[in-house]
Amino acid sequence: MIKEELWQAVLAQIQLNTSPANFATWFKDTKIISCEKGEVIVSTPNSFAREWLENKYGKTILKILRNLNEEIKKIKYIVEKAELKIFKKSFSSIHTEKLNGQLEFEQFTTDKETNLNQKYTFENFIVGPFNELAHAAAWAVSKTPGSVYNPLFIYSEVGLGKTHLLQAIGNAVIKSFPEKKVKYVPAENFTAEVIFSIRNHNIEKFKAKYRAIDVLILDDVHFLAGKEKTQEELFHTFNALYEKNKQIIFSSDCPPKAISFMAERLRSRFEGGMVGDISYPDYETRIAILKNKSQEKQVNFPDEIMDYIAANVQKNIRELEGALNKLTAFYKANKQIPNIETTKTLLKALLFSPEKAINSKKIIQTVAEFYDLRTKDLLSASRKKEIVKPRQIAMFLLREKLKSSYPFIGRKFGNKDHTTVLYACGKILKEIEKENNENLANEISLIRQRISSG
Repeated sequence: MIKEELWQAVLAQIQLNTSPANFATWFKDTKIISCEKGEVIVSTPNSFAREWLENKYGKTILKILRNLNEEIKKIKYIVEKAELKIFKKSFSSIHTEKLNGQLEFEQFTTDKETNLNQKYTFENFIVGPFNELAHAAAWAVSKTPGSVYNPLFIYSEVGLGKTHLLQAIGNAVIKSFPEKKVKYVPAENFTAEVIFSIRNHNIEKFKAKYRAIDVLILDDVHFLAGKEKTQEELFHTFNALYEKNKQIIFSSDCPPKAISFMAERLRSRFEGGMVGDISYPDYETRIAILKNKSQEKQVNFPDEIMDYIAANVQKNIRELEGALNKLTAFYKANKQIPNIETTKTLLKALLFSPEKAINSKKIIQTVAEFYDLRTKDLLSASRKKEIVKPRQIAMFLLREKLKSSYPFIGRKFGNKDHTTVLYACGKILKEIEKENNENLANEISLIRQRISSG
């Protein structure tokens, strides 16, 4: 596999498990420039991207690369200045780039001022029973920003359309109120800006920048958990904007009450307006999404294939699109629509990976077996030291692997209060991060491997 194809294979897997905004922010203009003697060198457009790829995605990228090529042992990130291009690409349209005459990959294009991607609109957002409340609130906010549902807080599991809906609000506001200053910011970027401002002693410039915004859209605020200085800056920014009737919009993977290590004063502000959730799409909605996406790609797949995808991908819209992208790539490479048997073969790795089989029962059972306990011991009310620690680890892994809410995890362990689960997850996380506690980190790593391998 040549280096260009190798990196595209990595990006394809990363894209399934991260938001479009984060993908565009950290992976745009990255590439493999060398793959020799077991070392892969990846170029990044700036030092920020290099740092985030190393720290946030480093282990994941290396794991994917090793699965693709067992000879790869090491990965290095460098900053490479982009060469001046003769032909500039417009930010107002979406382009595709052909690789090796076979596959076409969509480039993520965002407006430099707003960070919004114009492809995310209300017009191409599929509405169903699972998201109609969040959609209605978002639509109302886009029509009268700052007047209703302020702040607006939308939460859901990964891959169900939060980012699409948030960016649709921003694009609609710009269309209706071109004089308003709109800014979409992933929480990771917001944190990075706070850190950068503190390091460079220009926090006042940071404050002035955000207080001048009319519609602030902050995605994935759960990322701010435990980041006290960033939370403090967000608190003051929120107050300054709210007092001027500026619209504030948040998203998270869980409701405000369930975000761990979040300042109570900030949590109360999240809950001060409208809180809407997006649940899993039903079968009919999944079919509608697939048909809409295939229409955008100008490929007409038969109902049998649509039914197969919708029946097997039930909890993640991003994975629906990922499956469709694979079939579209096959169609463009072979100039023919795949039949149902070919479809099953192409989507086998996506639909039936070991991770798909992971559930709460499997995680609890694996933890119990690792520590030579019975499952009912973990689920009991026992306060014995040899049971409490494994129970906390099981809670931590349920949160990590399944993104389960704290109340849900509490119910699994004898209807324990969500604060008990919150404490357990926080305690294990702190223990893992201690430099002198490698034993616990190794134990949890082995448990993770057992869970994934079955």
